[in-house]
Amino acid sequence: MIQTMIRNWWLLAVCGVLNAAACGIYFIIEGSNRPLSLYTWGGTIKLLGELTLAAGLVAIAGGIWRSARGRCWQLVLNGIALAALGAIYVFFVRVPISFRTIALLVVLMAISAGILELQVAGALRGIRHTADGWVLGLTGTVSVAFALAFLGFVFGWIKLDPGSPGQSFLWLGTYFGFSAMGMMWLALRLHRPDLSRSGQWGGAAPVFGAPTHA
Repeated sequence: MIQTMIRNWWLLAVCGVLNAAACGIYFIIEGSNRPLSLYTWGGTIKLLGELTLAAGLVAIAGGIWRSARGRCWQLVLNGIALAALGAIYVFFVRVPISFRTIALLVVLMAISAGILELQVAGALRGIRHTADGWVLGLTGTVSVAFALAFLGFVFGWIKLDPGSPGQSFLWLGTYFGFSAMGMMWLALRLHRPDLSRSGQWGGAAPVFGAPTHA
């Protein structure tokens, strides 16, 4: 799994950039004084959906492409949830969708990302990249916290203020912004030459120049 992500680090980075663009759109909508209506924001929501759908497809590719040593199913699940949310925005923009449905997809994104980040953090600490491991461990913990928060929206434990219609966009923008930073940080850490060339990962290829045995 780790080797698959090392090979596909640039796909993780692209996914992070697309998430960052989606974050910007969420904050633009939330901070605008214009009415939150389909007539006003229909084109913007469709663009948001296209970015989110693209991010999901890129994440799925990052989890399965060049995966001779093992697919990254956590990344695939994250991509499926992202793609589903993007498809809702693009193809069902005129169909009333409750925030609970969107929150459930965010729960899947956040919990899959959190588990992935915690696993990579443990692996990094195992090969003595302690600082990177602790940073990713903290990122994974916050991702799980986001999953719990959005689960609160799903089950009604956390209520949105009816007088603040942009509050849901603030929550979504905050999550997508954090997700973008986490994905790009993960991509940069996995792209380090000492990791991609190291034989310390389970199933990894030997260090370049090291002798091999039949």
